[in-house]
Amino acid sequence: MDLFSLEKSLRDEGQPYVVATVVRVEKPASARPGARAIITRDGNLTGWIGGSCTEPHVIQEAKRALQDGSARLLRICPPEKLGLAPQEGVVEVPITCASGGTLEIYIEPRLAAPRLLVVGHQAVAQALSRLGKELDYLVTVIGEDASRERFPDADLLIQDLDFSRVDITPNTFIVIASHGNYDEQALEIFLPSKAAYVALVTSKKRADAVRTYLRQSGIAENVITRLKYPAGLDFGAETPAEIALSILAEIIQLRRRGLPGMALEPELAEAQIAHEVEPEPETAVDPVCGMTVDIPTARYKTVYEGQTYYFCAAQCQHRFEKNPAEYLEQKINER
Repeated sequence: MDLFSLEKSLRDEGQPYVVATVVRVEKPASARPGARAIITRDGNLTGWIGGSCTEPHVIQEAKRALQDGSARLLRICPPEKLGLAPQEGVVEVPITCASGGTLEIYIEPRLAAPRLLVVGHQAVAQALSRLGKELDYLVTVIGEDASRERFPDADLLIQDLDFSRVDITPNTFIVIASHGNYDEQALEIFLPSKAAYVALVTSKKRADAVRTYLRQSGIAENVITRLKYPAGLDFGAETPAEIALSILAEIIQLRRRGLPGMALEPELAEAQIAHEVEPEPETAVDPVCGMTVDIPTARYKTVYEGQTYYFCAAQCQHRFEKNPAEYLEQKINER
């Protein structure tokens, strides 16, 4: 798949990704200005921005960019050139591979626009649609009376209650504000989905009845605990506009903290967050050149005296295997 097709596919799926572009080169270097690659959230790199000594650093910085949402310039250069160029806004990484050279790569995160899915047609749903659009969410409204007159700002209106028509991604935030009209039907579809947030505008008493219904319908308890009720932050909101504001404030809080979802009780929320947040990939240091190597994806490795060593390229592996003691002794001396 070419890069343009891959970008379109990722955008259509609502998946975040990073575009890495080589903007400056000092020879010798294998890449050229204008070379591009796309890095997905799982660290998969498609394209070409340099060889095996470059890719691990680009992937690592791309993952950081997806976490904080900020672009940056990555400068990969020999150790003796560190700090010689302007430093503001630049991440410098030393490279000790034999090829040498300097690469400057622009790391640009492309974060998918979040989707706000509102179920309902009354005042709270209308306020959510209006405020959500102001905050640059893609707004979808599902409701029997969800007319364009009531929801002029919505990107998509669905009036037949066909909840399966919406593609739910981890970047979707769902608010059920149908006030008892079709709460249960919507939750049966959306609670088991990939949505980051599913909330119900209701009283606690009504929510207890809804949870009982979901259990009797065969929905697993760990799925039911995903339901947030009452929807929104508790700051005393009363009017429809204030309730909508409290809900969007809660969604913003979750997004900015990088949390993939919320459980009902605090201890369940903590357990869910601990389970769903991806840990940092395990890495090792190439004993020959000092490069950081991602262990799960390492192509070059060897076992010496019962310990596994990982390498950025075949050249480093071969040099190590010819005389392991030389590099291990050097490592001890550096300590």
